[in-house]
Order: sequence, then C-alpha cells, then structure tokens
Amino acid sequence: MTSLDAPIQPQPAKPPSAFFSIGLRPFFLLGSLWAVAAMTILMTVLAGGFTLPSRFDPVSWHAHAFLFGYLGAIIAGFLLTAVLNWTGRPPLAGWPLLALVLLWCMGRLAVLTSALFPLIPVIIIDLSFPLVLGAIILREIIAGQNWRNLVIVILLASFTTANLVFHVEAAQGAYAAQGFGLRMGLATGLMMIALIGGRVIPTFTRNWLKKTGRDARPADVMQGFDKLVLFATLITLLAWLFWPKHTATGGALLVMAGLHAARLLRWKGTHTKAEPLVWVLHVGYAFVPIGAAALGGYILWPDAVGLAAAQHIWMAGAIGLMTLAVMTRATLGHTGRDLRAGPATVAIYLSITGSVFARLSAGIWPEHSLVLYMLAGVMWMGAFGGFAIAYGSVLLQPKCKNQ
Repeated sequence: MTSLDAPIQPQPAKPPSAFFSIGLRPFFLLGSLWAVAAMTILMTVLAGGFTLPSRFDPVSWHAHAFLFGYLGAIIAGFLLTAVLNWTGRPPLAGWPLLALVLLWCMGRLAVLTSALFPLIPVIIIDLSFPLVLGAIILREIIAGQNWRNLVIVILLASFTTANLVFHVEAAQGAYAAQGFGLRMGLATGLMMIALIGGRVIPTFTRNWLKKTGRDARPADVMQGFDKLVLFATLITLLAWLFWPKHTATGGALLVMAGLHAARLLRWKGTHTKAEPLVWVLHVGYAFVPIGAAALGGYILWPDAVGLAAAQHIWMAGAIGLMTLAVMTRATLGHTGRDLRAGPATVAIYLSITGSVFARLSAGIWPEHSLVLYMLAGVMWMGAFGGFAIAYGSVLLQPKCKNQ
C-alpha cells in the first residue's frame, strides 16, 4: 500500500518552509509533543493539581486525547506523505498544510476546554480536522485513480464516526473511556495496523534481509493467509464492538490472537535483531495478538486482568509503539538521513515498551497500582518526549542534500 522509504519526486511550485513542506513534519512533531502534554495534564489532574475544564472525565479525556488527538495527527502525517507515492502529485504544503495543522490544534483546545462552551460547536471544531483530512485523501486517490486505497477513506470515516460517538456518550454522562466510541476508534486503529503493517513490515524486512545477505525471507505480502487474518480480525472486532462481554467474543479474540501471532512469525522478525528500525516493527505488531489474548482473557476470566489494562496493550502497545516505529523511520527517510537507529531511538522504543508493561502490571497487581501508574506515565513521557528531542530538529531543518 505504501512505502515511506520511497523518495518523493514531485515538488510544489514554490518550496515552502521546511517544516511545512510535507505532512509528516508538523504532525509527527506536534503529535509527540501532545502525547507528552496530555499525560502531564492527566497526572497533574489526578494528583489534585487542578480541575480539567472539559466535559469529559479525566480518564476519558486522556483516552480521547491519545486516540483521536495523537493518533489522528500521526495518521495525517503518514497518509499525507504516503499518498504522494499513490498519485505522483505535489504534496500538501505551505499555507494549506498550516491550515490543516491549525484545525488539529483547534480540536485539541476545544476538547480540553469543552466545559466552557456549548456542546455542538466543540464537536464541529473537533471533527473538522478528520473530515477535511478525509476529503484531501479522497481527492488524491481519485486524482491518481488509486482505487485499492479507498479502504483508507472508509477507515478514516469509521475513525471520525467513532470520535462523534465518543462525544455523544460523554455528553450523556457515560464513561466514554470504555464506551462504544472508544472501542470503535480503537478497532479502526487496529485495522489500520493490520492492513498497512501487513504491507510495510514484510516489505521492509525483506529489503533488509536481502541487503545484509541473510537467507531468510518473509512470506509474500497479502497472500491468502493474510486475507483470512484480516477478515477474521474484522469479524472479531465487530463482535467486540457490539458484544464486548460475550463469551463468544472472548473466544474469537483468542483465535484472533493466534492468527496474528502466526502471521507475525511468517515475517521472520527473529532474523532482524541487528537492526532496531526493523525489529521494532515486529515488536510493535506483536502487541496486536498480545492485546487480543489479554482482552479475550478478561472476557472469559474477569479476575485475570482489568479491562483498562488489557485495552492499554492495544492503545499504548500496538498503536503507541507502531506509530513511534513509523515516525522514526519515516522521519529519517524523508529528511535525507541514513536509515539507522542510534541509541536515542532505541531508548525511545524501550521506554514506550516499558510503559506498556508497567500499565499492564498495574492491572495485575492493584496493590502497587499507584507506583506502577506513575512509572508508566514517566516512561510514556520519556518515549514521546525523547522523539521530540531526538527528531524535532531534524523535522524543522531542510532535507539533507548529501543523501
């Protein structure tokens, strides 16, 4: 579907500033900063530092800030970059890109201060960003006649609908952090990982194995087995969406976990231990079956692990680590740097992974939950703050001409 390593040939007629020359630059940097800010705000609120001026309860606001705020930004940066390889058209850049970035920023501010304003304007402001993004991607797909990627527009529509449902549930007094909108948004994010990850992970793995002279090769992209896994994943996530506590859903999630684990093994990730930019994709994807197994286990054996802890494996693990993996690789590739992970990049990967296991441990050992919550939050901020520090200057500077 996409290859973020591919060089971009088309250029806008009048080159804009480096930061607004391509979508991944502002959205990756601002998305990472927002992930740090949102966690800082949550921890301050829970510590009694101040009252959140939002219609959402603090935990629901945090879930929304990450799923629809952070992930929305990273999806935008990814798609606005990847779509160039679909169409060969000039990238969205300059003032139009700045306007889209400002829409995203307005959405974050509107949701954060939503208690101060009427409900409908807040929803309109927040949903304007994904709606405009979807229209831009649809326009590019039509212009390039790249019809197979229409599924991305469908997933964006599902993601936007989930955001709307989240707002409505919160307005009705429901605990939106475990509601239908959250499940719908999370399920959509997982389908994106399963679909896009299923193309880029074996492709990048094959390229690296071939380059380094290793004999192992991953299974070809999107064979019959992959299509079976995607179909089973769709059916299972729909079951979880509508019947989240049914024993049949729990069983289906365990089957889904097995299928994704088998899919991951077919990609030969164990042969990539020497290259962090490759193995991190495999580790990130591994949280898909791990999360499915944990959630299925929660449904069938509720005392084994808490629901929030199980969902965090998907939220912080699969989405958190996979997005950081893509952000680091794409930033290096599209700024002309060598595709090589330094110590800071490896520390970012380890920090977000540690955060996931700390949060999961809090659900398993509730008597130590306070310390584990704090540890998870600090490691979370270390991962995304580390990205902003290590890659921020690269995203702000012009493309390296020596590469």
